[in-house]
This record gives sequence, C-alpha cells and structure tokens, in this order.
Amino acid sequence: MSLNNNYIYIILMLFSIGASSQQSIDDDPEIMQNSIIYKIVQSQNDLENYNYYRAQINLEEALDLAIKTDNKKSVGFIHAIKGRLQLILGEEDKAIKSLNKAIEVQRIINDNKNLGKSYKTFGDVYLFKKDYATALDSYKAAKSKFEEEGLRAELAETLLSEGKTYNESKAYTKAKDIIEQALALAKTEGYKKTQSEALISQAEVFNKLGNNEKAIALAAEGIKIAKKNKFTNILNQGYLVTSNLYNDSQSYKQSRDYLNAHLRLSDSIRRVSKVNSSRGYDVQYLLSEEIEKNKEVVQELEKAKDDKNLNTLISILSVALITILSLLTLSLYKNNNIRLKTNNMLHKKNGELTVAKEKAELASKTKADFLSTVTHELRTPLYAVTGLSNLLLDENPKPDQVQHLKSLKFSGDYLLTFINDILQINKIEANKVDVEPESFNLKKKINNIVLALNNSAQDNNIKIHFEYDTDLTENFIADQLKISQILINLIGNSIKFTKNGDIWIRVYKIEEKDKIFTLRFEVEDNGIGISQEKQDHMFESFSQGSIQINRKYGGTGLGLSIVKGLIDILKGEIYVKSELKKGTTFYFEIPLEPTNIEEAKENQATYFDGNTSNLDLSTVKILVVEDNKINQMITKKILTKMELQCDIIDNGEDAVKMIKSNNYDIVLMDIHMPGISGIEATKIIRSFDEDLTIFALTAVTIEDKMHEFDEAGFTDIIPKPFKQEEFEKKLYNALSNKNKSSSAV
Repeated sequence: MSLNNNYIYIILMLFSIGASSQQSIDDDPEIMQNSIIYKIVQSQNDLENYNYYRAQINLEEALDLAIKTDNKKSVGFIHAIKGRLQLILGEEDKAIKSLNKAIEVQRIINDNKNLGKSYKTFGDVYLFKKDYATALDSYKAAKSKFEEEGLRAELAETLLSEGKTYNESKAYTKAKDIIEQALALAKTEGYKKTQSEALISQAEVFNKLGNNEKAIALAAEGIKIAKKNKFTNILNQGYLVTSNLYNDSQSYKQSRDYLNAHLRLSDSIRRVSKVNSSRGYDVQYLLSEEIEKNKEVVQELEKAKDDKNLNTLISILSVALITILSLLTLSLYKNNNIRLKTNNMLHKKNGELTVAKEKAELASKTKADFLSTVTHELRTPLYAVTGLSNLLLDENPKPDQVQHLKSLKFSGDYLLTFINDILQINKIEANKVDVEPESFNLKKKINNIVLALNNSAQDNNIKIHFEYDTDLTENFIADQLKISQILINLIGNSIKFTKNGDIWIRVYKIEEKDKIFTLRFEVEDNGIGISQEKQDHMFESFSQGSIQINRKYGGTGLGLSIVKGLIDILKGEIYVKSELKKGTTFYFEIPLEPTNIEEAKENQATYFDGNTSNLDLSTVKILVVEDNKINQMITKKILTKMELQCDIIDNGEDAVKMIKSNNYDIVLMDIHMPGISGIEATKIIRSFDEDLTIFALTAVTIEDKMHEFDEAGFTDIIPKPFKQEEFEKKLYNALSNKNKSSSAV
C-alpha cells in the first residue's frame, strides 16, 4: 500500500470513527478488525520510513485491539513485528520476549507461515548477539516451516541468513555451500533482491577462503543486479565489500574508488532516512520522541499567535531550533566517532588477516607435506597387497580361496581409490590444480563415458539416456580430463543411488558472450533422492546422506566435494534439485570455447596393442632398482610371468655401476632409497646414456613431483600400486618402440 493510499485510509477511518460512538466501535467486530489491519500496515510503513516511535505506538494500539477482540493470529503477528522493531532499536532482550510470545501463539493456532517468519527473526536476534548456535537452530526451524508451506522466497532469505551466520562464525566452507543454495533458489525463482545480496555475501566468503579473484567477480555481479533494481542498501554494502576486496589484492586505486562510492551513497541514504548509521538508531529515536514532545510547543505557538505575543513566539522558536540543532550535532558527532572506530577496526583487522593468512599458508604446506609422506607410506604396502593378490589369483588358487583373494584385491583397490581422492581434495584446496585446455569432441567424450559406465548401470537395471542439443557444435577447447572426471563422478553417483530406473544426461547452450559458450550439463535420476537438510552438506568432504546410506551404498563421500572443486577451477557453478523418493538432478554450468576444427583430436592410447610374438623377449635385459624386499619379489614375479629376465639392485650407487657395465633395455627405478635417490641416480645415468628407457616405479604423488621427474630425464612414470595389465602394456610398448628404432637404423 503506497503512502498516499495510507493517508486516504486514515481520513476514511477518522470519519468512520467520528461518525459513531466509542461503544458502537467496541461492539462492531468489522470496524475493530479494520482498525487492527490499518495500524499494522501503518506501523510497517513507519518501519520502512525509519519512524520507529510512531511504529511503536501503532503496534501497541493494534495489540490492545487484537487482545480485546481475541484475534490470536493478529496478536502473534504484532508481537513478531514488535520483536523486529526492538531488534532494530538494539533492544535484543525485549525482542526475544516479544518473539517468544509470538511463537507461543502461532504454535497454538498452527500459523506456520508467520511462525516461520518469527523463527527467522529469532535467528536474526541471536546472530546480532553472536550466539551462532542458537541462531542456526532458529534458521533451521524457519526453513522447515517455509518448506512445509512452499514459501520459496522466505526459504531463500533464510538460507542466506544461515550462510551469513556460518561466515560470522568463521565456518567459511560451510557458509559458501549454504549461500550457494540460497543463490541457486533465488536465481531459479527470480528473487533479484536475495540474489544480489547473496552474491555480495558469497564474495566475502570467497575472500576469506583466499580466492579474491572469484570474490571480486561475485561482488561485481551483485552490484550490477542491485544497481539495476535500485536496491540501495545492498548496493551500498556491495561498494564497501568490493573496496575491501581490492584493498586485500593491493589494488588501492580501485579500493579507494569503491570506498568513495560507498561514502557518497551512505551520505545520500542518511539524508533521505535522517539516520546517521546503522548504530545511530538511538539518535533517531530521540528525534522522534522530541517531535512528539514538541506537540506542546505547537500548541504554545497557536496560543502565542492568538495573543499576538511576539516575544513568546520568538522564545519558543529559539528553544525548538536549539533543540533540533543540538540533536543534529549529537548525531554528527556520533557518526564521526563511528567512522573513526570503523577505520581503526579495519586497520586492525587487516593486520590480523595478514597474520592469519601467513598461518593458513604454513598450515596448508604442513598438511600437504604430511599427506605426501603418509600416502607414500600407504602406497608401498598397498603395492604388496594388490600385487600379491593378483599373482595368487593367476596361480590357480583353491576354489575356497578365490573369494578371499578377490575380497583382498577389492579392499586394496578401494584403499587406493580413497588415497587418490584424498590427494585430489588436498590439491584442490591448495590451489595446485592447473587447467590444461585442448581441443576435443564433447559429444564423443560423453558417449565414451556412458559406454564405460553402462555395465555398472545394467547391474542396477538402469537405462541411461543421452540428449545432446542438435544445434550445438560438438568441438570445444577445454580441459577434457576435468570435465570427464566431473561427469564420471555425477553419473556414477546416480547409478549408485538408483535401482530399476533411468538416468538422463543433457547438454545444451544457455548463453553466448564474446565467442564463449556457457553450457549446462544435467544429470538426472529417479533414485532415492536427497532431503533438504542433507543438501546443506552435499558438497562437503566425507559427506553422505547418513551412516546407513554409507553402509548400504559404500563410498567415501569425497566424490561431490571433488566435483565442486573442479567446477570452481573451471569457473563454473553447480546446483542440485532433489526430492526424497522421487530423484535428484545435478546441473552445472561452465564456459567453453568452441573450435572450428572439424574433428577434434582424441587422446591417443599410449599402450602397446600389437602381438608380443613379434618381440624377441629372450634377449631383453631389465634392471630393477628397489630397496624393499617384498616389492623386489613382486616385481620379479610379474616380469617372470611376462617371460622377461631381470637383475635386482637395492640402491642408486650400485645401479649406476651396473648400467655402466651392462647393456640394459629398461630400468625400473624406485625414488626413495638409501644413499642417493632414484632422481639423483637417473641424472647421473643421463650424463653418459641419453637413450636408455628409465621408468620411475614410485609411490610418490606424481603430480607434485612431475617437474622433478622431467628434469631428471625419466622416460615415463609407473605409479605404485599399479594395475598389472597397464604395467605390462607400458613395458611392451617401450620394447616395441625400441625394436622399431633399431629397424630404422
């Protein structure tokens, strides 16, 4: 209702009231109800116009009428508005009492819609009091009510407040996930105000997580929406946040420009609202109270006019003017103090953030070193577990032993997958994952993924449907490995949680800008679905639906966390829509550059695909450099099975001597050994033999050491533990290439 309409309504109400006696008003429920509605509407307008004193009066009068008519719904609603007003005025304890009264009434009459709003305000009060646990409990209660009533706008606002609470409590990863849910809902439903505020809040979170570039992009998008829709307060907050972001990235000119924009807009808001700052409500309250007191002054002015008493008139005007000027001076003084305190606080926080950043970097490096060491120590015995289980399965075990050996092999493979997932999560968090764009055929790539996963789908009686937009080009330049990994995780997840159903994979273009396509990938299933509560933790590490789900379906809970990290690296966004027992849809949007190449290059297989009978294996000599006795035995057995002869040395110094005095075709070099390492030994060998095939047979994390392997001069790398067929193909491939080179000479 507009302000002019309210004035018309006031006049009509006054005529209505004036035309009947007080007794008739008390006896007419319709007039009483209209009066309650009017006063509630007027109080909300007073809140929007910063007239808190009048809002209080209207609410008290409306409450008296509601109690008198036993209108419980209005009683609960009015107490809730009073709680919000008291929060604005900084009266948190009074706000809690009012909200408790509202909730008590709304529970009795099952007014779920307004009960959810009361819980939401309750959360806001405890967030202001920095009681984050109670605030989060209140927001969760509010979300439950809004979901029951289908109030998606209120749900989006509550998710945003929940995310802000996690941010305030320094749970930044959790804050990021919750705000992303609010952003996805606001974006889907077109709630521009929540969308712009969520983008700016998310920018603050990404800044805390150390991704300042992403933070600046999010803030810019939020400012754009706020400016277009004239969300003044959100725009003002966006300017301040962006100023801080540029300051953190040492772009001081941009920081100063946004700070000036923030200050100009703040001054403009103060002129319009007559409120100096968010902490100056006490001054505004005093002004409103003073205006009420000056009613008596107005009466005196009327009397002075009638009596033509000029001296009295001048005195009254002087007193009123001095009072107003004094209050304005007090307001300006408090505002100046707040600015000074804010600047001091910012300088202090900057210093604290610098120290915290250094500590975080040190902690991240320590964690990375720890994981590298631990995973190396785990991979070494895993090599024995997987190697021996494969060998024993190939040696005609007793029928009653086969199942035990297969279980042992499965456990070894599971542990290896788990270790690899942990390493990838660690790399993503440490920003050590590089984007490697190359041209490829996207449609063929997804078809290959579907074919690879189709056996698993058939085991669960699932049919996979693939829909590729017919108007969309097939060839793109992007990091196809990461896109494959994302799709394999999402499709594999759907297969795991769907029985006797269908999975739909869709790809289509949603935007084109500066010759870059934004593609949307959808993976939909009709499986068990995910509750709203579980969606809050969907992309966290080690997160699954429940312990029962973990036991029933297996998995480590790292897949979706890896997916989220990879999509962030590709500068995309991922969203989830799900309903219990009806299915789940994951959809992500990433920018891809189309290419004019008619047929994009596919990755060529590096394995030997020919017939081993063409190779003369009897003359092949292999040197195994390995200090672990069990690993020596396993590697020798595998080579013997391949009809290859080998010598074994347990240190780098002796390996160099053996290579100088013998003609070896292939060297399998371990990295960590007593004396000189495998890397140092390889450097020495390359000083006198540049053509010898040297494989790094290692449990070291390959990605972290790749540059060292390249510099040392290794031909290729075979990570331990390895799959036996891959190991064999790499060796045969090297021997085949060696034969071709000899024939050419």
